Amino acid sequence: MADEKKSVSRHAITIDRRNSAAVTGVLDVISFDEETIIAETEMGVLLIRGANLHVNRLHLDSGELSVDGEIVSVNYEDNAGGFGKGKASFISRLFK
Repeated sequence: MADEKKSVSRHAITIDRRNSAAVTGVLDVISFDEETIIAETEMGVLLIRGANLHVNRLHLDSGELSVDGEIVSVNYEDNAGGFGKGKASFISRLFK
């Protein structure tokens, strides 16, 4: 059933003037604060970095995430598969 849900939704990111972002295909939000949002998406772990970031809306049933704040960068983590087991090493690399 989880595979069925993945095939139905699509992953997309829409950024408006670097002040807001809408993300679809979100499976989970792993961590967030005012400078970094880490979300698991259908295409891998997504890192949104910036200033004064706020999660406005999160609907995991539909896979939608809405973010406001100054968006500086959007990156995908290459090592998404090891995120559960190697979480500490990923987090330590992230904040170096």
